Amino acid sequence: MVLPGTIWLLLFSYLPMFGTVIAFKNFRYDPNGFFASILNSEWVGFENFKFLFNTNDAWIITRNTVLYNLVFIVVGLVLAVFVAIVLNELANKKLSKIYQTGMLFPHFLSWVVVSYFVFTFLSVDRGLLNNILLWFGVEDPISWYNEAEYWPFIIVLTSMWKGVGYGSIVYLAAIVGIDKNYYEAAMIDGANKWQQIRNITIPMITPLIVILTILNVGRIFSADFGLFFQVPRDSGPLYSVTNVIDTYVYRGITTMGDISMSTAAGLYQSIVGFALVMLTNYLVQKVDKEYALF
Repeated sequence: MVLPGTIWLLLFSYLPMFGTVIAFKNFRYDPNGFFASILNSEWVGFENFKFLFNTNDAWIITRNTVLYNLVFIVVGLVLAVFVAIVLNELANKKLSKIYQTGMLFPHFLSWVVVSYFVFTFLSVDRGLLNNILLWFGVEDPISWYNEAEYWPFIIVLTSMWKGVGYGSIVYLAAIVGIDKNYYEAAMIDGANKWQQIRNITIPMITPLIVILTILNVGRIFSADFGLFFQVPRDSGPLYSVTNVIDTYVYRGITTMGDISMSTAAGLYQSIVGFALVMLTNYLVQKVDKEYALF
């Protein structure tokens, strides 16, 4: 039973690690094949990293990736826990299932499909949002795909719409598994719903919240490529607020053809993410060892 997962892990997680050496080379294609290209390329040490960090792009992509993920972690956690509690408290369980299915559905849509949904709202001439603004007296339509200041809110809102329903499933499962005797005892003592949630539900799911937060912190340097590439429709004027490490690596390969610097950016992303997991887990251990991931 473990073998398929082990093979997948080896092929897609460990075998590609050989390619990280490209970050330290000036990659040149060799007719004898990809592996020959890696072996025969000139060793340049940390030159690719120096070039990356000496550009303005390094600061922009790092800032965008970290800040967006911090917002996603905090807002996503709050909304996911809130939705899970609300669904659990609904008296009509059939209605709860309908709501849960409706909130889960966006998770299964690809970002390409979501980008078209967003475009129907933000299109300059036929966009629903500009038509709504027109009703309120705003005569000049806003060119949303050329105005960077609106996009941090659009990105966060789109990400939450797509992901909160799926993120609430784990918390809902944890809440359902809480022993009902705790709530019955609290009701006998006169606790209202809010007091039950604050003193029973949230403390009981706190270990799960901490573990998932640690895992999310480890991915704080990994952005959702589809969200930041498809939804803004790769619009150049929006790069200052939508360009993240993943899109930078993609554009570095497809536009500039610079495989070495793109690999350096990806390796930088992985190392910092690993360090953040270790640091976060260490800090949690200092507070309470039972809540730590390992």
